[in-house]
Amino acid sequence: MAHLPLPSAVALMALVCLATPAALEAKPAGTTSSDAGKTTPAEALTVEAINGATFMAPESGDKAGGKKARTSAKDKRPQPLLVKVQVLLDRAHFSPGAIDGRDGENMRNALSAYAVAQGLPASQTLNQELFDKLAASSADPVVVPYTITESDAAGPFAEKIPAKMEEQADLEAMSYTNPREMLAERFHMSRDLLTALNPDAALDQAGTTITVAAVPPLETGKPAKDEAKPKNKSEDKPDAEKGTETSKKDDATKGEDAPKKADTSNKDDTPKKDIARVEVDKVTRHVRGFGEDGTLRAYYPASIGSAEKPAPSGEAKVKGVAFAPVYTYNPKYAFKGVKTKKTFSIRPGPNNPVGIVWIDLSIPSYGIHGTPEPEKVGKTESHGCIRLTNWDARDLATRIERGAKVVFKDE
Repeated sequence: MAHLPLPSAVALMALVCLATPAALEAKPAGTTSSDAGKTTPAEALTVEAINGATFMAPESGDKAGGKKARTSAKDKRPQPLLVKVQVLLDRAHFSPGAIDGRDGENMRNALSAYAVAQGLPASQTLNQELFDKLAASSADPVVVPYTITESDAAGPFAEKIPAKMEEQADLEAMSYTNPREMLAERFHMSRDLLTALNPDAALDQAGTTITVAAVPPLETGKPAKDEAKPKNKSEDKPDAEKGTETSKKDDATKGEDAPKKADTSNKDDTPKKDIARVEVDKVTRHVRGFGEDGTLRAYYPASIGSAEKPAPSGEAKVKGVAFAPVYTYNPKYAFKGVKTKKTFSIRPGPNNPVGIVWIDLSIPSYGIHGTPEPEKVGKTESHGCIRLTNWDARDLATRIERGAKVVFKDE
């Protein structure tokens, strides 16, 4: 496999990283979170219900690990308690993936990781002690109002993202396709949850006030610290983005950065570089970030390789980070479904094959990156790379130093 440098024009040769459609079925893991902290399916999904949700111990006669009653469509609706738990996990950097208010493997694994980090027994089941720890971590409301701006409504939006990579190369930018997709990703939510919270809202109209998860909104351009510098076109990009890619990046990011932040608890996304080592667990499909002292500081669900294109083994180092990357396809890799024999590039944007950020590794052609399909993270395979949601990839990218160790765990 050819060596993959972090190129001066951010033309990433991230060629082993495309999604494959084969979904991995989540395996049962004992009692589910919703078994232990019961909420009734009929409970209204209101701001008051979510912000005021509290843990309720299982009713007498309910057995931990017992078989659940027959599942209905109502059981799959977002639950106020689970929305609250997922937002609190997200704020604590123990990501449940896309916040959807439903029980699932990503949330259960995040709960267990958070419990261990808090000195509690590992548990994929929500219990009183674990809920109390989460609730004490942040007193702010977990869902808040947000007013759609003129910039939100204007986009720009792509009319359609072609399925074929060669056709994606013809687009001026890999933008969101509509306000629903943009707003859901900005606030780390599934599109279904955004709709459930705002069933009659006109998401394409400025002035509409909606309910969103109170998390640091996703930024799609450079980190806020750099964006705050005086505007100077020759300095408005990191070194890797100067030169020929200027117009491409401007097109890709125009109108996509969050105009107003619903959660004022985190005014920018430039935390200190507190992650010195990363573990990529290929078996449980997650990424962990540790500090210099060995403290677990972040947890993210991930899609990691496949039987056909497995992720690497051993150790690597972080070579660099590129925000709003260009994706360059090399025909020598002969991806299934790509017929062209010519090299082509796909412009930046949240729907770029590697999302909004690329963390380059010292193993040629491999990296940790974002995705255009956040709701599939942890549930689908990849062509070898490590795929996170765009917001998790950006969180890691802003907290990791060049030279940080990356360890791949096979068991």
